[in-house]
Amino acid sequence: MRDVHAMSPSREGLTLRSVGVSGIRKPLSVKRPERVNTLAVTFDVAVDLPSERKGSDLSRNAEILAEIVDETVTQPTESLESTCSAIARALLVRHTYATESTVHAAAEYFLRTGVSAERRSFEDYTLLAEARAVRSAAGPIDVRRAVGAQAVGMTACPCAMETCRELLVAEYPLLADPSLATLPMISHNQRNRTELLFEVDDGPGIEVDDVIDAIEHAQSSPTYAILKRGDEGRVVLDAHRHPKFVEDVLRDLLASVPGRFPTLPDRVVVRARTVSEESIHKYNVEAAHSVTLGELRRGAAV
Repeated sequence: MRDVHAMSPSREGLTLRSVGVSGIRKPLSVKRPERVNTLAVTFDVAVDLPSERKGSDLSRNAEILAEIVDETVTQPTESLESTCSAIARALLVRHTYATESTVHAAAEYFLRTGVSAERRSFEDYTLLAEARAVRSAAGPIDVRRAVGAQAVGMTACPCAMETCRELLVAEYPLLADPSLATLPMISHNQRNRTELLFEVDDGPGIEVDDVIDAIEHAQSSPTYAILKRGDEGRVVLDAHRHPKFVEDVLRDLLASVPGRFPTLPDRVVVRARTVSEESIHKYNVEAAHSVTLGELRRGAAV
């Protein structure tokens, strides 16, 4: 049977950086210290395509996912990111014409937590993992991977808070009393989505629960599935006691990383992104940054 994919393209001379498949959902069993977690994972996988080839052999991508991911049902994997690394390496082994492969994975993840000991439930988060494999001219394949998480919380706008304070002081002069200066003031709130990823090699592992904890402490407040009226009040007050711009969330999160992950080497790259889904504007606000852990440590020491 003639291989159409291997034929010359009608428009030659252009190498494509990424061709692949996306949105493939698979169950992945991950070995944990006291249990095995089965994650619902969505994979995107791709390789580069040389200028002399018409198409990429896409069925190989699905075959690799089936071979590597499906076997975790009986042989749980070490982690989501190690699975991404194995897939990225296998893509270059199977696609002999490719020199670079990429894998992106997002998985549903649940932690039992809550606003109080009496109000605990399984809250949902998103695990994130990536892998990028590059074949050198000499032949060996180098793989770089990233692991992290996304958590949804809330922020309260500090700018609107101070503006409201000034307006209310003018309307109610008693609020100008210095003893009330730290009283939380009304403001508009946002649903905040923040993600934190670490680009790592085969060094120390990263506990994703610690990543989620770091994110939630950087937001104005976590959010919860179960809140009674008193709980709602406490969450709102807590958020308004910690008003933050997305810039504040990003800076607070990055500043906390050296202390929270002391065993990671300086060469680890830390990537963070935060998005506030605005309540009174018709747009969202976001901030992002990428920095090495060594740079963060030197900055924290200043």
